[in-house]
Amino acid sequence: MTTLVKSNKNGSLATRKSGMTGAQPTWSSWLDELFHNDYLPSVFQSNFNMGMSLPKVNISEKDDAYKVQLAAPGMKKDDFNIEIDNHVLTISSEVEREKEREDDSFTRKEFGYSSFKRSFTLPESVDDAAIKAQYSDGILKLHLPKKEEAKKKPARTIKIS
Repeated sequence: MTTLVKSNKNGSLATRKSGMTGAQPTWSSWLDELFHNDYLPSVFQSNFNMGMSLPKVNISEKDDAYKVQLAAPGMKKDDFNIEIDNHVLTISSEVEREKEREDDSFTRKEFGYSSFKRSFTLPESVDDAAIKAQYSDGILKLHLPKKEEAKKKPARTIKIS
């Protein structure tokens, strides 16, 4: 699960953690460091045990809303399931793959998402009753408006009496 947070200028959410307890890094912190850095190819971001491939997302913040874009080419809007439960936004899809014929012979086959599930913890400032979604040209776009009290207000001058 991911939390909507500000990222580095390069778009990465990765941060370097020392993972040090005393003088030696722990085994779990070393593995966490290895698999959560940007220098590994994206092939390691697939969950092979679950048969899931995670589509990439872009998340941006404006004064009045968050924008989420999820890249999922080749799908139909009916393939998506979008749910909100206790400030957790979950986008998922389960698409039945076409059955391969026995005479199909592939040298390499990489097409398609069979299923995926991405979850994001929403800030309290999101008006979850007003979230809108649209799918076109292989991109699922979500508009997550902020509550009125959370929107950035223009600066004003206060007179001294």
